Amino acid sequence: MKIVVAPDSFKGSVSALGVAAAMERGVLQVFPGAEVVKLPIADGGEGTVEALVTATGGQMITQEVIGPLGNPVQAYWGILGDAETAVIEMAAASGLPLVPVEKRDPRITTTYGTGQLMKAALDKGLRKIIIGIGGSATNDGGTGMAKALGVKFLNGAGYELPAGGKALADLARIDLAGLDARLQETTIMVACDVDNPLCGNRGASAVYGPQKGATPAMVAELDAALANYARIAEQATGKAVANQPGAGAAGGLGAGLLFFTGAKLRPGVDIVLESAGFAAMVDGADLVITGEGRTDFQTAYGKAPVGVAKVAKQFQVPVVCLAGGLGQGADDVLSQGIDGLMSVVPQPMSLDECMDCGDLLVEAGTVRLCRLIQVGMTIATQS
Repeated sequence: MKIVVAPDSFKGSVSALGVAAAMERGVLQVFPGAEVVKLPIADGGEGTVEALVTATGGQMITQEVIGPLGNPVQAYWGILGDAETAVIEMAAASGLPLVPVEKRDPRITTTYGTGQLMKAALDKGLRKIIIGIGGSATNDGGTGMAKALGVKFLNGAGYELPAGGKALADLARIDLAGLDARLQETTIMVACDVDNPLCGNRGASAVYGPQKGATPAMVAELDAALANYARIAEQATGKAVANQPGAGAAGGLGAGLLFFTGAKLRPGVDIVLESAGFAAMVDGADLVITGEGRTDFQTAYGKAPVGVAKVAKQFQVPVVCLAGGLGQGADDVLSQGIDGLMSVVPQPMSLDECMDCGDLLVEAGTVRLCRLIQVGMTIATQS
């Protein structure tokens, strides 16, 4: 029997790698002779670097960069096992957890550190880059990232603008002369799971600004600044990207990558599964077990377990999702390729209790699942 375990993390409790290991332990308690193939996955947000580096036998790299507030931070990125592809989580360099709550102000935060990670990959000779852009603290349209790669953003007097989205209200000209030429020969895949445009009621500032500390007045200020930026960036690059789905992701980093690189935005789980060679793992499998911390109506819109199920269905392999909790609309995933759904929580427990022993709950839940499968196998042989 070949069983593939391909879970996302149970965020705040167990990493995707830890969940996969717990699932393997549970499977082997019931089916000790089974071949278990582990693939921790992610959807482009937290855990993407670890998942892909682990799956491909790559390496993690730690590097000091400029954080969202302009101070040095220790960030990480990875090189995949092919030794040709870099994988970056922008949140590692420009993420919201790097900014204390009392200092959150998306008018001044920068994506410069993300650009530094991209430059580090180029410096190592890598010409394929995967970037996950979830969890940002920024609203600068990706201008910080572009600055790190050689672009200059100038006001009417010809002076370079300070960091942050607020300053883009004074943007008059963009100088592309110093843009790193190596980007022209680099394939950049952006893991992006939102379809927001750059500006407007569904734009970066209006939808995501408040969670980064923006007041309603700040939202209006930032949205106007990004609109000015979009107009001038279109003139400079010849690209009209402001209304493209995903341009507003990560405070407009999606737009910045589209403006200044040849990036393509795609669903994060698709990039992760392709890069890890998931299809080859599933081919010939008897079962796929996936999972996440909470399964609800949002999962059906393309989160990691559904991405796993879509690939598995190409090989007619059944898929079961083990979740930390089941929320409203969880059954919607049953129409998206997932055949069974279970919570790993066996009895009433507080959230803190669940978080503290997440790996044990996953292991025990996997045991219960496999025993049910064992019953089904017995029935099948008797009928």
